[in-house]
Amino acid sequence: MNYGWLSLLPPIVAVVMAIKSKNVILSLFCGGFVGTMIFCMGNPFLAVKSMIGDYFFVQLTDSYNAGVIVLVIFIGGFIKLMEKSGGARAFSKFVYRFVNTGLKAQMCTWAGGILIFFSDLGTPLLVGPVFRPLFDKLKISREKLAWILDSTSSPVAILIPFIGWGVYIMGLIQAEFENLNIAQSDYTTFVQAIPFQIYAILAILMIPLIAFTGKDFSQMRKAEKRTVGSDFTAKEKQENKIMSENGEYSIGNARPSMVILPIVVVFVTLFVTLAPLGFPFQKVDGNAFRVALTMGYFFGALVLMALIRVYKVKTFQETFKLYVDGMKGMTDVAVTLVLAWSLGGMISGLGTADFIVNGMKAVNFSAGLIPAAIFLFGTFVSFSTGSSWGTFAIMMPLAIPMAHAFSIPYAIAVGAVLSGGLFGDHCSPISDTTILSSTGAECDLVEHVKTQLPYALVNGVIAFGAYLFAGFTGSNLAVVLAVIALFGVIFVWNKKEHADSAA
Repeated sequence: MNYGWLSLLPPIVAVVMAIKSKNVILSLFCGGFVGTMIFCMGNPFLAVKSMIGDYFFVQLTDSYNAGVIVLVIFIGGFIKLMEKSGGARAFSKFVYRFVNTGLKAQMCTWAGGILIFFSDLGTPLLVGPVFRPLFDKLKISREKLAWILDSTSSPVAILIPFIGWGVYIMGLIQAEFENLNIAQSDYTTFVQAIPFQIYAILAILMIPLIAFTGKDFSQMRKAEKRTVGSDFTAKEKQENKIMSENGEYSIGNARPSMVILPIVVVFVTLFVTLAPLGFPFQKVDGNAFRVALTMGYFFGALVLMALIRVYKVKTFQETFKLYVDGMKGMTDVAVTLVLAWSLGGMISGLGTADFIVNGMKAVNFSAGLIPAAIFLFGTFVSFSTGSSWGTFAIMMPLAIPMAHAFSIPYAIAVGAVLSGGLFGDHCSPISDTTILSSTGAECDLVEHVKTQLPYALVNGVIAFGAYLFAGFTGSNLAVVLAVIALFGVIFVWNKKEHADSAA
């Protein structure tokens, strides 16, 4: 049956509700309910029955989906232990003793954000409080600290296939592959998409580029000048006591090994389990990968629990409660996944992507423009909602079928979805990572948005151009050209601002 314009209603309702409510779960549920209402000819009772029986239950009993949810739960427990054990702060304090210049401070904060790759929300709250006193002492603005924190949280996490971000994204990819009967691995597609995650790569590289050249521009340059000319107040000096025994940032008996060893255990378990299957050089069955990764996070958590007891950081009861609380904290992620999978199934059944594709073909829309169009629309949704994950859930069921219909490499389409979601999230003042980054740096939220926005826009414009190039060529040289363009823009812009200041 051809549903025509009605097939557009579920994703439109999901987007509108996300913008209005700022609640991803509510928006996905409403979009799904509208989809079942269309299937059930407007009968709300049958729509609820169909939504639960034909979608929720089906998605939960699917072996792939169940494996993803179990893995996400184990990741949640591991992350909670890592965040609350004090190990990350102990590691940062260890690094801190070698940092005595502005360049070192910025690069160590950058490296710390990358090291805490397993938690995008943990980066601002773990790295920020440790380096904030040092930034104050070295007269580096807190706006700069907030930008570094924001640019090493989601942009780093989105590139890693074996943490919560990667698992979530691969789940969305696999759902669309199954809907379209595409015999391709979600893991392989994710890895192939990494060079096309152009915005994330630019955001991460921009930090050392700015740090080494000292070429800040726009609002950030003004913030740096204000900070150099300011004096510390008594309150600010008090904040420079990095680790007070009774203070907010006390690490107690925690040691840097509490970060390093558990992560090593995760990697070793993953490789030991999968190496006999040819990993990482050969394709590995998705179920085997998820089992190995779940084992890795479980063993890593056990090692971390043991270290917490050995160093007498917390009691076993406190440690175990943290682990269980971390697992419980992934409930929202699990619910979001089930709703996203269900909405994707409904969109596929309604033929939404086919309707859009046919419309594009009717107006002779160039296939080469599709990645850039996906990037722009993803940016709009993410900026409006403040949620990159919600954007992925809405966009993936549209982007992959469009790539399939127009013979565009799936990696490019996936990369455009992820970059659009991340770019909009970086610019949005209601994004959770934007808010947490300003919190971790103790920087005013508005000032953080004002100073980060020009940097984000530069990366976003370059990424848009790169997707135009990738759309027409299919080449991963797009990211190389994007990096070159970033170098050029920063030097040209800085030169122009210095000329304006001299005039």
